[in-house]
Amino acid sequence: MKKASITIVIFFLSLTTFGQDITGKWYGLLKVPGAQLPIEINVTKTENGYKSTMDSPEQKAFDIPIPSTSFENGTFKFAIPAGRIEYEGTFENNKIKGIFKQVGQSFPMELSREKVVKVALVRPQEPKKPYPYYTEEVTFENKKDGVTLAGTLTLPSKEGNFPVVILITGSSPQNRDEELLGHKPFLVISDYLTRNGIGVLRYDDRGTASSKGNYATSTTLDFSYDTEAAVNYLLSRKEINKKSIGLIGHSEGGVVAPMVASRNKNVSFIVLLAGTGLRGDKLLLLQQELISRADGATEENINEAKIFNEKIFDLIIKSTDDSILNADLTNLFEEAISKTPDVKYPEGMTKDQYIKFQINQYTDTWIKYFIRLDPSIALEKVKCPVLALNGLKDLQVPAKENLEAIKNALAKAKNKKVTIKELPNLNHLFQECTTGAPSEYDKIEQTISPIALTEILNWIKIQVK
Repeated sequence: MKKASITIVIFFLSLTTFGQDITGKWYGLLKVPGAQLPIEINVTKTENGYKSTMDSPEQKAFDIPIPSTSFENGTFKFAIPAGRIEYEGTFENNKIKGIFKQVGQSFPMELSREKVVKVALVRPQEPKKPYPYYTEEVTFENKKDGVTLAGTLTLPSKEGNFPVVILITGSSPQNRDEELLGHKPFLVISDYLTRNGIGVLRYDDRGTASSKGNYATSTTLDFSYDTEAAVNYLLSRKEINKKSIGLIGHSEGGVVAPMVASRNKNVSFIVLLAGTGLRGDKLLLLQQELISRADGATEENINEAKIFNEKIFDLIIKSTDDSILNADLTNLFEEAISKTPDVKYPEGMTKDQYIKFQINQYTDTWIKYFIRLDPSIALEKVKCPVLALNGLKDLQVPAKENLEAIKNALAKAKNKKVTIKELPNLNHLFQECTTGAPSEYDKIEQTISPIALTEILNWIKIQVK
């Protein structure tokens, strides 16, 4: 469920070709899904050739040294092993045109002598200030973990007593708008619900934006205590109808919501937007298969990846000792590489470094917990009304398998207040889409389908009457 992200830490460019002087400053705009990062490359001449540094003004990072570079036959190449970054570009009409690669993803990038202006993203659903409702910046504390969280409370008006929902983000650190890939889904949902009489509390994930704490060392369970702290905060507000506090969780947030509802009777209802019902390893295997197929991978490669990941996940699920797990995973990768004699490592990276990098992707705190996490355990204890929605073209949390698992778990809870719906033609973000592949998300102008918004609102209105 993790969304792909690109963090640009260092970069490179240098050299002269065919009498062209490339010393000085070059401007570029690296366009990755949902983001545009302006960069500046500063090239100077040395006795041995050229050296260069990079500035990333928006990240407030300047004079970043650039590692090894090469230039042959008018072609520039560089590799940054630590970030698994590679670049290759050529001079064309006093510009450098090339391809930037990171972790297997490729992005065209052009450098020129003139500053590059960001392309404005069209997001017609984003509300514009002033809003026709009351907005307040708030903070509240997760006393269990000693974490102070910051968010925004919106109410239909300043005075009154209103039903309210708490929005819970999906995986990877996100701000209160669940901002990702150029979209702000939670801002759109919050605006829509508040305009229609439902208060909303949305907050920055711990360690993100204005919230304190450490996201990197946290798990889904930790995030559930943050949400429970939000519930407790709302109970202290006179404007909130304490019998009408609900949770809306998207993706991983749809796992968090049942966790909280299963142990806190102050939660009146929950809405699961692409929430998962499968254990983490099963979900990730299915996700990998569907997305790989949509990206054009062969059935042979898909099956090979599935078999290999099954072995990795099995080791993680059974492991009780991290040092033994790392040794077992190292042996697994060593064996796989020995059977692939033509394997190519990123330039500048040794086999051992490559194996360590790969293992780290599977053994950080969050992913280990998530692989082992079975959402049905919490769902089987949920007694409050539940609305579970999935898009039929969702490739990250496939609708059929997950809604069936959610339905079965809630049946074990003997919960009869359950509404489950598959929404045609919608993806994981509930956008109207073509294929459902994550590569489409940022290209779609729509942030969330009005069909999904209407389903959510109409169901909540029934719960809070």
